[in-house]
Amino acid sequence: MISQIRSQYNAAFTDEKYQELLQTIAKTYNYKPDFRVAESPIFLSKELKKMLFEACEEITDVICKPDFKEKSAGAILNGQVVPNETDHTTFLQMDFGLCEDEHGNITPQLIEVQGFPSLYFFQDLLAQSYQKVMDIPSDFTHLFGGLTSEQYIDQMRQIIIGSSRPEEVVLLEVDPHKQVTQIDFWVGEQLLGFKTKCVSDIKMDGKDLYYLNEQGKKVGVEKIFNRVIFDELIRRDDLKRDFYFTKEANVEWIGHPHWFFRISKHTLPLLDSKYVPKTHFLNELESIPDDLHNYVLKPLYSFAGTGVIINLNRYDLEAIKDKENYILQRKVNYAPLVQTPSGPAKCEVRMLMLWDKGTARPRIVNNLARLSKGEMVGVRYNKDKDWVGGSVGFFQS
Repeated sequence: MISQIRSQYNAAFTDEKYQELLQTIAKTYNYKPDFRVAESPIFLSKELKKMLFEACEEITDVICKPDFKEKSAGAILNGQVVPNETDHTTFLQMDFGLCEDEHGNITPQLIEVQGFPSLYFFQDLLAQSYQKVMDIPSDFTHLFGGLTSEQYIDQMRQIIIGSSRPEEVVLLEVDPHKQVTQIDFWVGEQLLGFKTKCVSDIKMDGKDLYYLNEQGKKVGVEKIFNRVIFDELIRRDDLKRDFYFTKEANVEWIGHPHWFFRISKHTLPLLDSKYVPKTHFLNELESIPDDLHNYVLKPLYSFAGTGVIINLNRYDLEAIKDKENYILQRKVNYAPLVQTPSGPAKCEVRMLMLWDKGTARPRIVNNLARLSKGEMVGVRYNKDKDWVGGSVGFFQS
């Protein structure tokens, strides 16, 4: 972190500017985010950028190995095999806590890895809004590889829309109008022209998919930009559906559902890096660690962090029957790095990546940051706190 820039930002900050920031975001696409936007971005040095890139490359090395599909086959749930799996994921994300090691040095530590898209559109809007309202140094950027915002959105268009007609590309979700992250849908919809639909809106005619537009006419679906979280879909047996993912269909997945499972908590025990806390499948654990208080228990399949146990004892482990569905991960020590007027905040950085067809590896394009003053980085741990919530990182060029 860069203390001088942080001090300058805090000194220039006013609540009026913060309200203007929120209004700018809401007015741009006529929608106010359903989650808290933090008062500040974070500013990251060249050294920290180098470490984050190195960490991403080391983890990517494992995902790119020829045997990764074989090793991740067990992650796909029984009865949830989806036809037409792609050779690799389209979207890749890596969440890092900014932590202190035993020597007091700052180091990124992997918290989560996901083969699934998140706020790829909103994060560019958020960064531009900070730049418009707040004092952001001109030599800091939220994008990578020399991309401008226009080039970044164009690359998203190439990957999601390609040569298809935008109206034949559907962003698919469960009750999209009820999702906390829905602002990302509306930003992407306006920028690229795809249509946002609930899984219950998609109909089948043989193997062809379609939806009804505002005039009641059939519109064929050529591509699905998949934003459906399987855990949520499985629980929603109240939805009247004609299309099930496991059915053979004439459709191209932009983000095939299998990669949601393959690249997930299931991947963590396969990784060996100084940037990855030691992680074990619970059913493969030879003995319970003596320092169990230094570990966190996570279910492989959960929604919005449910089922995570932070303060563990051996009885928690012994009580679990389906141990194959849990991992035991060594805790990391988030560093209170971001100085704010109401006390220091901890930070998590998500590196957003794209993997183009026919290329050997994904590339880092954007980022997301979350500020926290609670025990964990999450809404329910940060209620009634300020200078917390969704943010973005500006990296020193």
